[in-house]
Amino acid sequence: MRDIDPNQAIDYILKNSEQFAQAKAERIYLEEFRKSKKALLMQKHREESIGAQEREAYAHPEYKELLEGLRAAIEREEKLRWDLVAAQARVDVWRSLEASNRREGRAVA
Repeated sequence: MRDIDPNQAIDYILKNSEQFAQAKAERIYLEEFRKSKKALLMQKHREESIGAQEREAYAHPEYKELLEGLRAAIEREEKLRWDLVAAQARVDVWRSLEASNRREGRAVA
């Protein structure tokens, strides 16, 4: 097994935590803005029934563009989240290996 440097993993977590926070904020913002965008697009078709207004809003290019942005934001957030989870797992593996090494050292002595 290759050497695991817990300090490097922790540094990675610290370095990328802000990016993760920004990515999560962007995703949540877009999820909330999606509701406002739908309402704004529905307003353009006030003379139609609510169902028709919704249909027009969901089919509108601006709404589709917002969904593409939301997809990208979720992808970025998830990539960062799993990278951070992996870095934490490296620290956990290192901790377990160190504990095993200490037990082996006592058994030999």
